Amino acid sequence: MADKVEIRARLEFRKEALKKLREAYIALLDGGVKSYSLENRSLTRFDLPDLKKAIEDMEKEIDELEALLDNRKPRWAFAVISRE
Repeated sequence: MADKVEIRARLEFRKEALKKLREAYIALLDGGVKSYSLENRSLTRFDLPDLKKAIEDMEKEIDELEALLDNRKPRWAFAVISRE
């Protein structure tokens, strides 16, 4: 497992990436642009669902890293299905 310094570095990296993903999403959503470039990837208005999923995944990763820094276990969702 990574030490706290590495976890903080990963957390900052993901926060910066999340900021850029949100900017791309808003730019495409506002209709001010029809395409948006993020690093070496080009997105179009039709990529909004993919971009939304990437944002949600990044938010989840950030939550998990913050939990590790606070010495908490990452939160995992699960369901219980009754078989009566």
